Amino acid sequence: LGGWSRIVVIRAMKKTHRTFWCLPFLFCFSSFPLSHCFNTPSLPIRAVHAGSSSISRRKVWLLAPPSLLQQTARQKSWLMMTTSDASGLEDQVKEQGDKVRRIKEARKADETAYSKEELDREIQLLKDLKAKLEPPKAAEPVKKESASKQGGGSNQKKQNNQKEVSAREERTVRMGKAEKLRAKGINPYEYSFQVSHSTDQLKDMHAILGNGETADNAQVSIAGRVMAKRVFGKLAFYTLSDSVGTIQLYLEKDIINGAGNEDSFDDLKTFVDVGDFLGVSGGIKRTDKGELSVVVEKFSILTKAILPLPDKYKGLTDINIRYRRRYVDLIVNPEVRETFRRRAKIIQGIRDYLNQREYLEIETPILTAEIGGADARPFITHHNALDMELYMRIATELHLKRLVVGGIERVYELGRIFRNEGVSTRHNPEFTSVELYQAYADYEDMMNLVEEMICGIAMDVCGTLELDYQGEKISLKRPWRRASMNDLVKDATGVDFYSLRGDLEKAREEAKKLKIPDADKAGSVGQLLNLVFEETAESSLIQPTFVTEHPVEISPLAKPHRSKEGLTERFELFVYGRELANAFSELTDPVDQRERFELQAAKKAAGDLEAADVDEDFLMAIEYGMPPTAGLGIGIDRLIMLLTNSASIRDVIAFPLMRKDEGQQSLLD
Repeated sequence: LGGWSRIVVIRAMKKTHRTFWCLPFLFCFSSFPLSHCFNTPSLPIRAVHAGSSSISRRKVWLLAPPSLLQQTARQKSWLMMTTSDASGLEDQVKEQGDKVRRIKEARKADETAYSKEELDREIQLLKDLKAKLEPPKAAEPVKKESASKQGGGSNQKKQNNQKEVSAREERTVRMGKAEKLRAKGINPYEYSFQVSHSTDQLKDMHAILGNGETADNAQVSIAGRVMAKRVFGKLAFYTLSDSVGTIQLYLEKDIINGAGNEDSFDDLKTFVDVGDFLGVSGGIKRTDKGELSVVVEKFSILTKAILPLPDKYKGLTDINIRYRRRYVDLIVNPEVRETFRRRAKIIQGIRDYLNQREYLEIETPILTAEIGGADARPFITHHNALDMELYMRIATELHLKRLVVGGIERVYELGRIFRNEGVSTRHNPEFTSVELYQAYADYEDMMNLVEEMICGIAMDVCGTLELDYQGEKISLKRPWRRASMNDLVKDATGVDFYSLRGDLEKAREEAKKLKIPDADKAGSVGQLLNLVFEETAESSLIQPTFVTEHPVEISPLAKPHRSKEGLTERFELFVYGRELANAFSELTDPVDQRERFELQAAKKAAGDLEAADVDEDFLMAIEYGMPPTAGLGIGIDRLIMLLTNSASIRDVIAFPLMRKDEGQQSLLD
């Protein structure tokens, strides 16, 4: 081209995570009509005008073999895509990919969360976005069907095996590094390290340190896990993570080796991997780019990690592995750690609220000879020394009431409950609850208490009473709605079941019209009312709602309503269609209590696995006299779900119960 034009030739590349894909053509920036220069039939390439450079104002020419210049309109539009266009599309692909993963996780936990059609629609949208971003593919030679059949499967197996071998080889390499450290007289599993600050303390202390400045007389010691490393010859940058955050380590060879050990910096580069625990000491500076850093003078390898962490770009997205290997989930997903910090804060807030009001926390038995306090199927175990069958508690109610009989007028227990039931986004067989009992109070007092307590905790943990939970706006501002179960059913269906309380057959007919499952099995109008409520009204209670006046048939431990026959003084608190709390004016009449226990025992004898026995010791206790008492139970895990915007109960339980992992799949696989 002589001196007519300066040409910059760039090999076109597409970056996907850490992989660069070289495309089979070149771009030139030139104001000269290059199509004339490459018009000779003997040349293996041709040139076509592909747009204009926004920087140099020169034309952009595409150089490629003639076969590749026969592109479709979509392919040509991809070739002319600007950097900002590509970046925007990449962001859209990432956001849509995250959305698809969230929907898949939600469906794994609960198939009713999203329909398959919704999932397919979002997947197709993701494919369409990826298609816009993908470069044109060169035509591939047609392969014989027999060859693809013979080679396809084995090639895939080879690739999978290669990935597994590589991961296992890394484990072997790390074990070898641990042995080499021992050979150098360095213990790869230290006993302790003196820490002077946490990462967030350092950031608070040096918040006003300017870019490029070094803190005067700062000498700190911190420890944590190495989450990332970048090495540039005699300089390296590591990211160190502790329980509250991360900070950059500034590692310079001359500084580290200045202590007299010329091998220190090389040891750091050679033996420290991502995932290892490192203790460092040194000064503080803020880099020219504004990153607060510890200028490392000395370091100690505290723990050599043998297994590698998940890929930092793909992360740990498999929901089952996240629950099974919660320790890895906590390492790579800081938001999970924040959820469990909030959990601890919520539980402490409940204890503080009750302790300040002179409630006494007392532990009651987990192993019991009788089941009671709830309608639930228990776990059964056997005590060998006493040769007796025992049950894991399904509630703490009956023992706490015994304490009220004994004169402890305000009592509570916050602990684990065990119920042999199914698993869902709202249920785990082992869960946490708080039950409290207050003498001389009724269920109206418990409504006020639970409102006040939850609002106070929400302000402390979330800083607001206006919550965004799974896309729904929920307001915790008081007062909360109060409505009877019958009124809610009447609003939803138009049927007044309370007026039919003397006509079971008529009530069944109405329930069948509403297509209520198991309507024929209900033995009373009260049971039918509860079934219809669960099917037609419960899921619509998004805002906090106290559902009151439950039928006596489903409330064996609640006091009869003082003015409405067949109902009890009881409420359940619902938020987002889920029960969060349950409370009664407690039944204190021992004769009435015995009759209700006997009805429960009859149901159990008839095959109801969730019905309770007659607890003779509890009946004896209340025959000594129990004062008027109100009781309240709150599902702690569901409350934490609400205040942490967690979709599943498994997200807020550190180690939820999972089906046994046959073969114990390794993260390496």
